[in-house]
Amino acid sequence: MSWNCILERVAETKSTNDDLLGRWRAGELIDPVARIAQNQTAGKGRAGRSWLANPADSLSFSLAYPFQRSPAELSGLSLLVGLIVLQGIADALGIEKSALYAQGLRLKWPNDLLLNNAKLGGILIEGGQAKAGDPTWMIIGVGINLRNAAGIQNSLGTEASFNIASLDQLLPSSNTLPDTEFIWLKLIESFERHLPTFDQKGFALYQDQWMEWDAFKKAEVCISGSGQAPVFGIAKGVDSSGALLLEQETKTIAIHAGDVSLRARS
Repeated sequence: MSWNCILERVAETKSTNDDLLGRWRAGELIDPVARIAQNQTAGKGRAGRSWLANPADSLSFSLAYPFQRSPAELSGLSLLVGLIVLQGIADALGIEKSALYAQGLRLKWPNDLLLNNAKLGGILIEGGQAKAGDPTWMIIGVGINLRNAAGIQNSLGTEASFNIASLDQLLPSSNTLPDTEFIWLKLIESFERHLPTFDQKGFALYQDQWMEWDAFKKAEVCISGSGQAPVFGIAKGVDSSGALLLEQETKTIAIHAGDVSLRARS
């Protein structure tokens, strides 16, 4: 399909993902739509968790995109989105991806961006297919901390289980970030380049590239969630569908994205 993306900018909304999900359910989506909000009052993370961000210090938007693949054929989409966001960040900052890698930028399976093991951004994907033969509309939500990592960390309180990073930490102290609109448009351009290719060829084309950015490559990790007992093993990258490969004593198992959490084994 040709790219004909509608750009929407709003000062405030509860959730850009919910806004676009509501339109999909009402059958109102025709072309891709990217919707950015200066302030999301009920932003969402995975599994219904809240996404907390200081409006002036973050970028939050959602993109509704119609895939020709069925939902089952879209495995690995959240990993691809991580790669897309990395490319958009490189383009917006005018920094080679190799230099970003050298500074500690990584991807955490299945949907986080890390900077030196601190959370820089997150991805939330929702949507589906109304009936067989229809396009599969996926709503891709992206949140990135732009600046003031310490302030965002403080807003999370003492119970936060992770550290916060921000995009400005990738720049020399003498440089300032481009404005939020510019960064957003560079991210949209990156989506434009890669989503149609993914729709045609799937995640296998991007498998090796994702593993280059894997924050937990060859690390001992713990997988928890979904009401199951924690699973331990050594992270061995991902397969061609985007499932995490976990090496255990006698076997290697595949962990599929869902309401599961990956962390280093303590």
